[in-house]
Amino acid sequence: MKRFMSMLNRNKSKDPPPAKLLDLAAQLCRDLQSCSPSLEKLVGAMMGCRHRMYFLTNIHVVRAFVSVHLRQGQHDTACTLLENCKAEEKEELVQLWHEIHYRKVMEKLQVDCLTPLQKFRCRKRNPPPPSLCPEGLRTRSYSDEVRQQLRSFAAEVTANPDKKQREELAKETNLQPTQVYNWFANYRRRHKA
Repeated sequence: MKRFMSMLNRNKSKDPPPAKLLDLAAQLCRDLQSCSPSLEKLVGAMMGCRHRMYFLTNIHVVRAFVSVHLRQGQHDTACTLLENCKAEEKEELVQLWHEIHYRKVMEKLQVDCLTPLQKFRCRKRNPPPPSLCPEGLRTRSYSDEVRQQLRSFAAEVTANPDKKQREELAKETNLQPTQVYNWFANYRRRHKA
């Protein structure tokens, strides 16, 4: 930590900061994850320096910043930080985005964990910004061709296929047998209502 602080002070005016400094920051963030006061001191130093955006290109540093903000109850600040950071690991950033919102809901409801349904609702109400998902959110919907093939099988053959039929359909549609099973279960449920 002392080495990092002295290196940070020495390189205050350099733009961009040396790669060694950025690497050391990432390593310290990884090492100090479980040591809250030291991590807060490190994050405070990085937040106060003019090279803050350079540090936010590393996922370990981003995770540390978010962790400190969450401990301090600064959910909106953590979200803003994620929206503006330049880290490449977009999937991890989206997970952090969801974690922030889960934590917010847990504090509001005063519970230690959320049910899967609560997490689903939380994700639906708080989708990640385009800066984290430039190509848009991944959906779990199947293509029109796959849905049409499954619908025609349900209408022409059976809405309750056996294991062998589900496995054949899975191969034809390039889905997992579990996905086919769930699609037909949902199909029957929808048509029953």
